[in-house]
Amino acid sequence: MTFYQRLLSETETERQNFQSIGLIQRAVEKGVTRELYAKYLEQAYHHVRFTVPLLELAIENCTADDTAYINTLAEYVKEESGHDEWILDDIKALGVDAQAVRHGQGGFACRVMIAYAHYAIEHISPYALLGMVHVLEGMSVELAQKAAGAIAASFAPNPPNAFSYLTSHGALDIEHVGFFESTVNTINDPKIEAIIIAAAKDFYILFGNMFRELEAAL
Repeated sequence: MTFYQRLLSETETERQNFQSIGLIQRAVEKGVTRELYAKYLEQAYHHVRFTVPLLELAIENCTADDTAYINTLAEYVKEESGHDEWILDDIKALGVDAQAVRHGQGGFACRVMIAYAHYAIEHISPYALLGMVHVLEGMSVELAQKAAGAIAASFAPNPPNAFSYLTSHGALDIEHVGFFESTVNTINDPKIEAIIIAAAKDFYILFGNMFRELEAAL
């Protein structure tokens, strides 16, 4: 069994708990209202805008012998740059003030997830970021394309042009998950492997809490 396969196996319960969140199931099956979709995109913006800063923070906290990991993080920086602007474009297409979103802040669950990511990188290990990457990119591949189709259908007959983030990011993350798999399978340190697995379990809960918070506000 590769480390990636073990990561999937040991986080299966957390992944199922995430996928069972009522709001996610309804979005995939029936779509959501325009208002709820806009609120989701707002939260997405306020965590995606921290992706590059978190990657750069992980690079800063690596040691000199982490050359391969530093190069991997630098590749992620190039891939992820500008994705937050896609979300603002989608928000604008929904008729929402994108600049107000830009200058606002995420909800409590979003802020907690980003704060924990900073803590984990600085005080546990820069490799903890891979746990976050695993959750966000893996769930994007599994859910984004399905949810985008269902949400667009729920806006029929004239859906807005507001799905660039979900569709483009979901497609890109298929490639990213393959890159992630090859990256983690080069890790042969049991301590680092344990850190990544523990972080992934935490981020399934933290990312899920963003959806639970949105659901609770309905």
